[in-house]
Amino acid sequence: MITNNVSEVNGSAPIGNEKQKGDAEERASWGSPVEFILACMGYAVGLGNVWRFPYLCYRSGGGAFLILFLLMIFMIGLPIFYLELYIGQYSGLGPLKAFQAIAPFFSGLGYCTLVVITIISIYYMIIIAWTLFYTIVSIAGQMDWGSCENEYNDLNCYSGAYDKACREQNFTGIETLTYFRRNCTAIGEICLGNGFQPLNATHCLDGTDVIPWYTNVTRTLASEQYFNERVLGLGDASWSNWGSIQWHLVGTLFASWLVAFFCVIKIFYSFGVACGSLITLASYNNYHNNCHFDAVFVSLTNFATSIYAGFAVFSVLGFQALQMGISVDDVATSGPGLAFIVYPEALLQMPIPQLWSILFFIMLFILGIGCQFAGIESINTAIVDQWPHLRKNYWRVTAFTCFSCFILGLPMCFSGGIYLFILLEWNTASWAILIIGMVQCAAVAWSYGINRAMDDLADMNMKFNRFLRFYWKAVWTVVLPIASVAILIFILINWSTPVYGDYQFPLPADLLGWAVGLSTLMFFPMGIGWAFYRGYRGKALFTPLEEWKPANSSLKNAGSDSLDSGVNGSQNNLAYIS
Repeated sequence: MITNNVSEVNGSAPIGNEKQKGDAEERASWGSPVEFILACMGYAVGLGNVWRFPYLCYRSGGGAFLILFLLMIFMIGLPIFYLELYIGQYSGLGPLKAFQAIAPFFSGLGYCTLVVITIISIYYMIIIAWTLFYTIVSIAGQMDWGSCENEYNDLNCYSGAYDKACREQNFTGIETLTYFRRNCTAIGEICLGNGFQPLNATHCLDGTDVIPWYTNVTRTLASEQYFNERVLGLGDASWSNWGSIQWHLVGTLFASWLVAFFCVIKIFYSFGVACGSLITLASYNNYHNNCHFDAVFVSLTNFATSIYAGFAVFSVLGFQALQMGISVDDVATSGPGLAFIVYPEALLQMPIPQLWSILFFIMLFILGIGCQFAGIESINTAIVDQWPHLRKNYWRVTAFTCFSCFILGLPMCFSGGIYLFILLEWNTASWAILIIGMVQCAAVAWSYGINRAMDDLADMNMKFNRFLRFYWKAVWTVVLPIASVAILIFILINWSTPVYGDYQFPLPADLLGWAVGLSTLMFFPMGIGWAFYRGYRGKALFTPLEEWKPANSSLKNAGSDSLDSGVNGSQNNLAYIS
């Protein structure tokens, strides 16, 4: 149950706002450490565990990739995770005010995180709308993604259910039948039709070479045509011709945001806060909570969940590959293709397919909506921290956030909206987030000082032995920055333009994608410029302000300006790595 600790919210406004006194509000806190851990798990475990990790693991060497992935968790993932929990729990501030308080130089960093989470929240909800649509049609029993008899299906349509029916016919008892070009066709005829001689039930003879019969055959899963034509309404849409709006997507998108709105309101008032960003989540922690244990536990749980999902996913992909007579390489895919094309097709081959389809898409919906709370709560926290008087009207803030993101997501409900979705995801959730994580690490380890950070952790009753103290100092000051720079260079060297299927984005779309990615970083140099404008020079740029203090300090005042305080009397506090 929620406990409300009456403590004055540090209502430091963004750069340039004047002090506002007497706006102290009650700041909610987690009722127990378990609530915080569950919220972090809901934030960390999401759709990526189901549709991205298994594919990366398969493409990158299987077991060898798992070892490297676990190593990267301890070199990059866990350090950033724990770093953000420390920032939020120690200061009791949201990201906007926390980075302003660490040093004026990093004043814009919180706004960078806000832009990123806003963009992700907008395009992430369209995925949830897709899952809701599939859930509804599954409940209604209209699982047409396994049929090749729809008006939009072409001759290349392939259905596992139809193929199974063909194999069971096998009228001749000699030749194997398969579903090809929307008919039951003998494999020998397919070989002859492509200029080869039939050899057996699975191969053709090309001179002296034995080749699989499907080598020169084009087949498109019925579920892929269903997703592109029935769900997206893609048709002939392109980047320059977005086609008409798909009203069923508008309805499911609105319903998804409505569910998110009511859940956030319920969670905020019943359990303290919803699933915000890591800094936001931790800012509602008890000051002496062991967030070190939380970070390690959630990170390892996330890793274990990904492995478990990998077993489940590839058991289905293996079955699908066997059913189609092709290799797993030809079936394995990442992203929406796995969740909305390959998996739904395989579900139809299971006993009671309607039940499994309902359960599968409800699972995706719950995973997605749970992660979406992170974005909503992060945006809400930024708003109410900037204007503390809005905290008493939190439901209005939540309604504004949800409705605004719904409106901004409507372009992805057009026939060509998938292209905008791909563009946003391609350029936001990759190099931009990596750069922000690097700067966060520099703000704490290099500017604020690694020794002072370790002392803060000790003050929160997280005292480490010699090994752990060395590990965290080394990973935050050296390992994480070097590894992040190396990965960033690798990403840029191997950068490829976004694609969807065979569609290549035109140059203007690529430039727009880069502009979106850069827009997430533009507030950082703007924050530096504004700090100069406010009179910060030299060491003062990197000096912690008065607002950076323990969350349980009785000296916290609501409405203090983060850049109007701290210039005088605090310029000698700059801590360097030692």
